[in-house]
Amino acid sequence: MLYVAHCLDKPGHAAVRAENRPAHLEFLKKHTGQIVIAGPLLSDDGQQMVGSLFILEFDNRAAVDGFLKSDPYAKAGLFASVDLRPWRKVIERD
Repeated sequence: MLYVAHCLDKPGHAAVRAENRPAHLEFLKKHTGQIVIAGPLLSDDGQQMVGSLFILEFDNRAAVDGFLKSDPYAKAGLFASVDLRPWRKVIERD
């Protein structure tokens, strides 16, 4: 099943993001089989990272929850909120 995780950073936590980014990227590399697509959410001017967006494929929600809680960003307390929803792909660009 596919899931979308929309994660917003706590205000004023750019340093926490920067400090944990290398560990976060290494963590993601270990889970490429479950990551359909992932990347940072940006500020309106496109200059600052303000969160993360994932489309993930896992068997169940408990597995997704475990993945998200194991992310170094989550462990560092970066996220103010994480919205997780099941998702279905309907249209894809050619």
